[in-house]
Amino acid sequence: MMLFSPTLTIITVVYNNVRDIERTLLSVIHQTYPHIEYIVVDGGSNDGTVEVISRYASHIACMKSEPDDGIYDAMNKGLAMATGDYVLFMNSGDEIYSPDTVEDVFSTVADADIYYGETELFDADWHSLGLRRHAIPERFTWRSFRYGMNISHQAIYIRRSIVGQYNLRYRLSADIDWVICAAKLATKSVNTNRIVAKYLVGGMSKQRHWQSLKERFCIFSKHYGLLPNVFNHVVIAVNLIVYYIRHGKTND
Repeated sequence: MMLFSPTLTIITVVYNNVRDIERTLLSVIHQTYPHIEYIVVDGGSNDGTVEVISRYASHIACMKSEPDDGIYDAMNKGLAMATGDYVLFMNSGDEIYSPDTVEDVFSTVADADIYYGETELFDADWHSLGLRRHAIPERFTWRSFRYGMNISHQAIYIRRSIVGQYNLRYRLSADIDWVICAAKLATKSVNTNRIVAKYLVGGMSKQRHWQSLKERFCIFSKHYGLLPNVFNHVVIAVNLIVYYIRHGKTND
Protein backbone atom coordinates (compact mmCIF):
# COMPACT_ATOMS: atom_id res chain seq x y z
CA MET A 1 0.00 0.00 0.00
CA MET A 2 1.28 3.45 -0.89
CA LEU A 3 1.99 5.72 2.09
CA PHE A 4 2.32 8.79 -0.13
CA SER A 5 -1.01 9.26 -1.90
CA PRO A 6 -1.47 12.85 -3.15
CA THR A 7 -4.30 13.85 -5.42
CA LEU A 8 -3.21 14.36 -9.02
CA THR A 9 -5.18 16.72 -11.23
CA ILE A 10 -4.89 15.64 -14.87
CA ILE A 11 -5.98 18.26 -17.40
CA THR A 12 -6.82 17.44 -21.00
CA VAL A 13 -7.19 20.29 -23.49
CA VAL A 14 -8.88 19.52 -26.81
CA TYR A 15 -10.41 21.19 -29.85
CA ASN A 16 -11.99 19.30 -32.77
CA ASN A 17 -10.03 16.10 -32.29
CA VAL A 18 -12.70 13.40 -32.43
CA ARG A 19 -10.17 10.98 -33.92
CA ASP A 20 -7.82 10.93 -30.92
CA ILE A 21 -9.65 12.17 -27.84
CA GLU A 22 -10.96 8.76 -26.74
CA ARG A 23 -7.45 7.27 -26.55
CA THR A 24 -6.40 10.05 -24.22
CA LEU A 25 -9.50 9.79 -22.05
CA LEU A 26 -9.11 6.03 -21.64
CA SER A 27 -5.41 6.31 -20.76
CA VAL A 28 -6.44 8.50 -17.81
CA ILE A 29 -9.57 6.61 -16.81
CA HIS A 30 -7.77 3.26 -16.75
CA GLN A 31 -5.11 4.38 -14.28
CA THR A 32 -4.78 2.12 -11.25
CA TYR A 33 -3.97 5.11 -9.04
CA PRO A 34 -7.20 6.08 -7.23
CA HIS A 35 -6.58 9.71 -6.32
CA ILE A 36 -7.07 11.45 -9.66
CA GLU A 37 -9.12 14.53 -10.41
CA TYR A 38 -9.76 14.65 -14.15
CA ILE A 39 -10.52 17.96 -15.89
CA VAL A 40 -11.31 18.29 -19.61
CA VAL A 41 -11.31 21.68 -21.32
CA ASP A 42 -12.79 21.75 -24.83
CA GLY A 43 -12.50 24.80 -27.06
CA GLY A 44 -16.05 24.57 -28.40
CA SER A 45 -15.61 21.59 -30.72
CA ASN A 46 -18.22 20.89 -33.40
CA ASP A 47 -16.86 17.63 -34.89
CA GLY A 48 -18.23 15.13 -32.37
CA THR A 49 -15.46 15.55 -29.77
CA VAL A 50 -17.87 16.75 -27.08
CA GLU A 51 -20.12 13.75 -27.66
CA VAL A 52 -17.18 11.39 -27.13
CA ILE A 53 -16.19 13.18 -23.93
CA SER A 54 -19.78 12.98 -22.69
CA ARG A 55 -19.66 9.17 -22.79
CA TYR A 56 -17.11 9.29 -19.99
CA ALA A 57 -18.73 12.04 -17.92
CA SER A 58 -18.88 9.85 -14.82
CA HIS A 59 -15.08 9.71 -14.76
CA ILE A 60 -14.55 13.46 -15.25
CA ALA A 61 -14.61 15.85 -12.27
CA CYS A 62 -14.98 19.03 -14.37
CA MET A 63 -15.68 19.54 -18.06
CA LYS A 64 -15.90 22.89 -19.81
CA SER A 65 -16.67 23.45 -23.50
CA GLU A 66 -16.48 26.99 -24.82
CA PRO A 67 -14.37 29.06 -27.25
CA ASP A 68 -10.96 30.07 -25.96
CA ASP A 69 -8.00 32.21 -26.96
CA GLY A 70 -5.71 29.32 -27.85
CA ILE A 71 -4.28 26.26 -26.16
CA TYR A 72 -2.64 28.07 -23.25
CA ASP A 73 -5.79 30.02 -22.44
CA ALA A 74 -7.56 26.63 -22.27
CA MET A 75 -4.81 25.30 -20.01
CA ASN A 76 -5.21 28.28 -17.70
CA LYS A 77 -8.93 27.49 -17.46
CA GLY A 78 -8.01 23.97 -16.43
CA LEU A 79 -5.60 25.21 -13.79
CA ALA A 80 -8.28 27.51 -12.39
CA MET A 81 -10.51 24.48 -11.78
CA ALA A 82 -7.76 22.24 -10.37
CA THR A 83 -7.77 21.30 -6.69
CA GLY A 84 -5.20 18.46 -6.63
CA ASP A 85 -1.81 18.45 -4.96
CA TYR A 86 -0.06 17.95 -8.34
CA VAL A 87 -0.97 18.77 -11.92
CA LEU A 88 -0.28 16.93 -15.17
CA PHE A 89 -1.30 18.02 -18.67
CA MET A 90 -2.27 15.19 -21.00
CA ASN A 91 -3.66 16.80 -24.12
CA SER A 92 -5.79 15.19 -26.78
CA GLY A 93 -3.84 12.64 -28.80
CA ASP A 94 -1.32 11.93 -26.05
CA GLU A 95 -1.51 9.13 -23.50
CA ILE A 96 -0.24 8.20 -20.07
CA TYR A 97 2.19 5.42 -20.85
CA SER A 98 0.51 2.49 -19.08
CA PRO A 99 -2.33 1.92 -16.57
CA ASP A 100 0.06 1.76 -13.60
CA THR A 101 2.19 4.78 -14.58
CA VAL A 102 0.77 7.32 -12.12
CA GLU A 103 0.96 4.80 -9.29
CA ASP A 104 4.58 4.06 -10.20
CA VAL A 105 5.46 7.76 -10.37
CA PHE A 106 4.26 8.49 -6.85
CA SER A 107 5.85 5.28 -5.55
CA THR A 108 9.30 6.52 -6.57
CA VAL A 109 10.00 8.98 -3.76
CA ALA A 110 7.59 10.76 -1.44
CA ASP A 111 6.80 14.45 -1.44
CA ALA A 112 8.85 15.84 -4.34
CA ASP A 113 7.98 19.13 -6.00
CA ILE A 114 8.49 17.68 -9.49
CA TYR A 115 8.38 14.14 -10.89
CA TYR A 116 9.45 13.49 -14.47
CA GLY A 117 10.22 10.74 -16.95
CA GLU A 118 10.81 9.81 -20.58
CA THR A 119 8.39 10.16 -23.50
CA GLU A 120 7.84 7.83 -26.43
CA LEU A 121 6.89 9.54 -29.71
CA PHE A 122 4.16 8.29 -32.07
CA ASP A 123 3.13 9.35 -35.58
CA ALA A 124 -0.40 10.02 -36.86
CA ASP A 125 -0.94 6.29 -37.51
CA TRP A 126 0.17 5.54 -33.95
CA HIS A 127 3.45 3.93 -34.97
CA SER A 128 6.26 4.38 -32.46
CA LEU A 129 9.09 6.72 -33.44
CA GLY A 130 11.14 5.86 -30.37
CA LEU A 131 12.22 8.11 -27.52
CA ARG A 132 12.80 11.84 -27.88
CA ARG A 133 16.18 13.08 -29.08
CA HIS A 134 16.66 15.04 -25.87
CA ALA A 135 17.37 12.54 -23.09
CA ILE A 136 15.95 13.55 -19.75
CA PRO A 137 18.49 14.90 -17.23
CA GLU A 138 19.50 12.73 -14.30
CA ARG A 139 18.83 15.73 -12.07
CA PHE A 140 16.38 18.38 -13.26
CA THR A 141 16.66 22.06 -12.33
CA TRP A 142 15.44 25.25 -13.97
CA ARG A 143 18.73 25.41 -15.89
CA SER A 144 18.21 21.99 -17.48
CA PHE A 145 16.36 23.37 -20.52
CA ARG A 146 19.25 25.56 -21.68
CA TYR A 147 20.10 23.10 -24.49
CA GLY A 148 16.46 22.37 -25.31
CA MET A 149 13.29 21.15 -23.62
CA ASN A 150 14.52 17.74 -22.50
CA ILE A 151 11.35 16.80 -20.61
CA SER A 152 8.03 16.70 -22.45
CA HIS A 153 5.11 18.66 -21.10
CA GLN A 154 3.17 15.38 -20.84
CA ALA A 155 5.92 13.76 -18.77
CA ILE A 156 6.24 16.19 -15.85
CA TYR A 157 4.13 16.16 -12.68
CA ILE A 158 4.41 19.44 -10.75
CA ARG A 159 3.20 20.40 -7.30
CA ARG A 160 0.25 22.72 -7.90
CA SER A 161 1.36 25.22 -5.26
CA ILE A 162 4.44 26.20 -7.32
CA VAL A 163 2.82 26.60 -10.73
CA GLY A 164 1.52 29.85 -12.14
CA GLN A 165 -0.62 30.69 -15.13
CA TYR A 166 0.67 30.22 -18.67
CA ASN A 167 1.99 33.44 -20.21
CA LEU A 168 -0.38 34.13 -23.11
CA ARG A 169 2.26 36.30 -24.75
CA TYR A 170 3.67 33.00 -26.05
CA ARG A 171 1.29 31.30 -28.46
CA LEU A 172 3.25 28.10 -29.12
CA SER A 173 5.91 27.65 -26.43
CA ALA A 174 4.41 28.95 -23.18
CA ASP A 175 4.77 25.47 -21.69
CA ILE A 176 8.56 25.88 -21.69
CA ASP A 177 8.34 29.15 -19.78
CA TRP A 178 5.75 27.61 -17.41
CA VAL A 179 7.95 24.66 -16.51
CA ILE A 180 11.08 26.79 -16.01
CA CYS A 181 9.21 29.21 -13.74
CA ALA A 182 7.90 26.32 -11.63
CA ALA A 183 11.32 24.67 -11.52
CA LYS A 184 12.81 27.86 -10.06
CA LEU A 185 10.53 27.37 -7.06
CA ALA A 186 11.12 23.63 -6.72
CA THR A 187 13.46 22.26 -4.07
CA LYS A 188 13.12 18.55 -4.87
CA SER A 189 12.83 17.02 -8.35
CA VAL A 190 12.74 13.28 -8.94
CA ASN A 191 13.69 11.34 -12.06
CA THR A 192 11.31 8.36 -12.13
CA ASN A 193 13.65 6.51 -14.52
CA ARG A 194 10.74 5.21 -16.60
CA ILE A 195 8.75 6.10 -19.70
CA VAL A 196 5.67 7.94 -18.46
CA ALA A 197 3.98 9.36 -21.57
CA LYS A 198 3.15 8.73 -25.22
CA TYR A 199 3.23 11.84 -27.40
CA LEU A 200 1.50 12.34 -30.75
CA VAL A 201 3.86 14.38 -32.95
CA GLY A 202 2.68 17.12 -35.28
CA GLY A 203 1.01 19.67 -32.99
CA MET A 204 0.83 23.42 -33.56
CA SER A 205 4.47 23.94 -32.58
CA LYS A 206 5.42 21.67 -35.51
CA GLN A 207 2.93 23.19 -37.94
CA ARG A 208 4.22 26.69 -37.15
CA HIS A 209 7.77 25.61 -36.45
CA TRP A 210 9.58 28.89 -37.19
CA GLN A 211 7.32 30.91 -34.90
CA SER A 212 7.78 28.26 -32.22
CA LEU A 213 11.57 28.47 -32.51
CA LYS A 214 11.54 32.26 -32.22
CA GLU A 215 9.40 32.05 -29.09
CA ARG A 216 11.71 29.45 -27.59
CA PHE A 217 14.73 31.67 -28.25
CA CYS A 218 13.03 34.57 -26.46
CA ILE A 219 12.06 32.38 -23.51
CA PHE A 220 15.54 30.92 -23.12
CA SER A 221 17.11 34.39 -23.42
CA LYS A 222 14.80 35.67 -20.68
CA HIS A 223 15.78 32.93 -18.27
CA TYR A 224 19.41 32.22 -19.21
CA GLY A 225 20.63 35.51 -20.71
CA LEU A 226 21.07 36.48 -24.38
CA LEU A 227 24.77 35.71 -24.89
CA PRO A 228 24.71 32.34 -23.08
CA ASN A 229 21.59 31.48 -25.07
CA VAL A 230 23.31 32.24 -28.38
CA PHE A 231 26.17 29.92 -27.42
CA ASN A 232 23.72 27.26 -26.21
CA HIS A 233 21.89 27.39 -29.55
CA VAL A 234 25.14 26.66 -31.37
CA VAL A 235 25.43 23.53 -29.23
CA ILE A 236 21.78 22.68 -29.93
CA ALA A 237 22.34 23.04 -33.69
CA VAL A 238 25.44 20.83 -33.65
CA ASN A 239 23.69 18.16 -31.59
CA LEU A 240 20.71 18.23 -33.95
CA ILE A 241 22.89 17.81 -37.04
CA VAL A 242 24.82 14.93 -35.48
CA TYR A 243 21.61 13.19 -34.40
CA TYR A 244 20.05 13.59 -37.85
CA ILE A 245 23.13 12.20 -39.58
CA ARG A 246 23.08 9.17 -37.31
CA HIS A 247 19.34 8.48 -37.26
CA GLY A 248 17.81 10.25 -40.28
CA LYS A 249 15.22 12.00 -38.10
CA THR A 250 15.09 14.66 -35.40
CA ASN A 251 12.69 13.18 -32.79
CA ASP A 252 12.02 16.49 -31.09
